[in-house]
Amino acid sequence: KERLYEAMEETTKYFENNLKNNNEVLGYLKSRGLNEKSIKDFRIGFVKNDWRELHSYLTSRGFSDSELEKAGLVKRIEKAKSAESGSPDPHSGFRGMYDRFRGRIMFPISDSSGRIIAFSGRIFIDDGKSAKYLNSPAPPIFNKSSALFGIDKAKEAIRKNDFSILVEGQMDLILSHQA
Repeated sequence: KERLYEAMEETTKYFENNLKNNNEVLGYLKSRGLNEKSIKDFRIGFVKNDWRELHSYLTSRGFSDSELEKAGLVKRIEKAKSAESGSPDPHSGFRGMYDRFRGRIMFPISDSSGRIIAFSGRIFIDDGKSAKYLNSPAPPIFNKSSALFGIDKAKEAIRKNDFSILVEGQMDLILSHQA
């Protein structure tokens, strides 16, 4: 599990660096009302629309395909697809990995102690085919039914005030904290 936490932390740093270098995405986030402090505090990032860039980065950092697949960051390709038809090529034995998240604003999901356990990615440019939001699958460190986005930042206030306010999405939560 420690390796999965390490992979999630390294991935978060990667996404944060991508966002710092993308004025278009930063402009979009600011147009939605987020300030720089909120973007930094919630560790919002961006992943380019590339099929293997994250995988290449993380494997260069010593993470194995198996670890990255367990973390829900990459998916396995069983067979290469034919360039002409897009269908699996029965003559190819190629096996490999590709990035699960592509072309998305990334919201890291933390456990109550602040360790990154999963991601939710919002599509940046809608292609009409992709889901607006894509969430991590359930790796061993993430249980969807017991994780709540932002709980690491709200837990003290919840204890102190003995109540909480639930909102629907990541942007709603971040803007509430910002206000």
